[in-house]
Amino acid sequence: MKVLVIGANGQVGRRVVQELAASQHEAVAMVRKEEQVNHLKELGAENVVLGDLEKDFSEAFEGIDAVIFAAGSGGSTGADKTLTIDLWGSVKAMRYAEEKGVKRFVQLSSVGTPDPDQGGEKMKPYLVAKRVADDMLKTTDLDYTIVRPGALSNDGKSGKIEVSAEGFASLKDRSIPRADVAALLVKVLDQPNTYHKTFEVLQGQASFDDGLASL
Repeated sequence: MKVLVIGANGQVGRRVVQELAASQHEAVAMVRKEEQVNHLKELGAENVVLGDLEKDFSEAFEGIDAVIFAAGSGGSTGADKTLTIDLWGSVKAMRYAEEKGVKRFVQLSSVGTPDPDQGGEKMKPYLVAKRVADDMLKTTDLDYTIVRPGALSNDGKSGKIEVSAEGFASLKDRSIPRADVAALLVKVLDQPNTYHKTFEVLQGQASFDDGLASL
């Protein structure tokens, strides 16, 4: 599949591009700045397109078979950017996908989204944006998968996960490497049992195949 990676220059997005390059799929990286193009090509993107989530980026969907939405406004921005990028950017991506006939849509979300009120004041705008974006995705006709990782680390890829469709009882002292999250986002692309599913994921003891088989 030709896969559009939205948020390709982010910490997870760059790893997604690398994972796609090592798979049978093709990565089409969407970035906001011209100076980011060559780096994404070096990471393995077959093509790089320019697109701004705060504007019309529908042209990026031409010829695309699937979407991985891994964009985020980042911790240094305010609630305004969280709304326009994490929420509205996601909603626009869903609409463009529907308009262009792109059925497969994988969305990177977060644990804590089921009840943003429990996330603390600093995290609340982010969790609300992700929760509403997830809820909007569920109303579409897209073959979606929503992946909600716990705290992210920069540890190397472990290849071992724990998956929960109901949500983890405790997240204390637990995390998951960004490398594992990126690999999982690519893994679910052609896993029909993950269609129309939402699940949380942490580093664990199960292989990707075994963890996903539990859904």
